[in-house]
Amino acid sequence: MIGTLRAVVLDAADIRRLATFYATLGGWTELYTEDDWIALDTGDGWRFAVQYSPDHVPPRWPDPAYPQQGHLDLHAPDLDAGTARAVSLGARLLRRTGTRCTLADPAGHPFDLCLSRRRRASPSPA
Repeated sequence: MIGTLRAVVLDAADIRRLATFYATLGGWTELYTEDDWIALDTGDGWRFAVQYSPDHVPPRWPDPAYPQQGHLDLHAPDLDAGTARAVSLGARLLRRTGTRCTLADPAGHPFDLCLSRRRRASPSPA
């Protein structure tokens, strides 16, 4: 093994706006801030960071001339409420299907809110 995953990172010209968007959307907490970097703790073992990129060109999904470069899938138990909350925080709705909404964050990165279909484990018999 060469290394372990430290963080998922997105570029943005306005890192404060994008970090605030994802911190609020995901309920994540800020770990630390530098002039060109903000790191968030997701609370479930992941780190998410935003890196300053003054020349960032937002993707224009699904336009292949401005490709998305990658995206996040976030699971939500209530797709309507999750989508409405994301839009209220500054996201733009790009497409909706029955179980998934593709949105663009404030910096233009596409991300998906996916209907969570997790099954809860049945309690063990006593």
